[in-house]
Amino acid sequence: MCKAPTSQSRPHGGACVLASLDCYGQRSPKTATTAGSAGVPPRLGAARRRSCAVFFTLLAAPALAAENVAALLKEADAYRLPAASVRVETQVDLYRDGKFDKERLYTVYIKPGRRSLVLMKSPSEIGQKVLMLADQFWLLMPESQRPLRITAAQKLLGEASTGDIANMTWSEDYDGKVAGEVDCPPPPADFPEMAPPDKPRRCLRLDLTATHTGVTYARVGLLLDKASHMPVKADLYVGSGKRAKEAWYAPKMVGGHPRIMAMLLLDDIRPNRRTVIHYRSIVAKAAPDEFFNPAALVRNNLAGW
Repeated sequence: MCKAPTSQSRPHGGACVLASLDCYGQRSPKTATTAGSAGVPPRLGAARRRSCAVFFTLLAAPALAAENVAALLKEADAYRLPAASVRVETQVDLYRDGKFDKERLYTVYIKPGRRSLVLMKSPSEIGQKVLMLADQFWLLMPESQRPLRITAAQKLLGEASTGDIANMTWSEDYDGKVAGEVDCPPPPADFPEMAPPDKPRRCLRLDLTATHTGVTYARVGLLLDKASHMPVKADLYVGSGKRAKEAWYAPKMVGGHPRIMAMLLLDDIRPNRRTVIHYRSIVAKAAPDEFFNPAALVRNNLAGW
């Protein structure tokens, strides 16, 4: 039986250099070449190759796991955003004790580089704007010439925060690991937009940690459908480690492709409230770069946008 490779092991010219690997009771030479080479029995060469394969597989495992999570998040993001630059017509409905309370309407422009612009369209908020540039958020009021700094956690309506509306991706803000595989949970009964599956499904559980300080949630426990990698549910945690909300994602066929067209937010502190975010339309459209400047937005009412 071969001993585990030591820290002195390294690849060299296509062979594995093992300074002190004792295989089959023999002291190894400095370099194990292909089986049958001079002075190295075929059996010994095969053992060395197996040891090298295990050793370098273990070395590569963390990098491969990180790469797999990055790929999974990009696939999950594609169910929410079909293009890099989009316009999203958003409706947020708030329910209290099972009854509809109020709604708000927003037009959201999202561009690469973690840039978003939220235009408020409800009569009580018309003219207000929220600008997101990476970790920075500003609220612009129509009667003020001074942008106000806010945070991603600033509430807009119900449990919908600024970050929930302005940011619709995970791949730019989180990394983590695949923590395991579980049965996909059934959707809440009071979320008719998300129909129960025809048969039981398996989900991948991803444990995600924020890579930026300005995001809404410090940690996310994300469930993805194992077969399609579509988002199913997320547990959303704040910096203290406490779970703040749970989110559910409802797909709908749009243009022959499944898209996430609704999200349910449930608050752990106020269980009598639920907030549903409807994405009434998501189309590829790039807003001009000059819109993503707080000083320029003060002077522009963006009429027609």
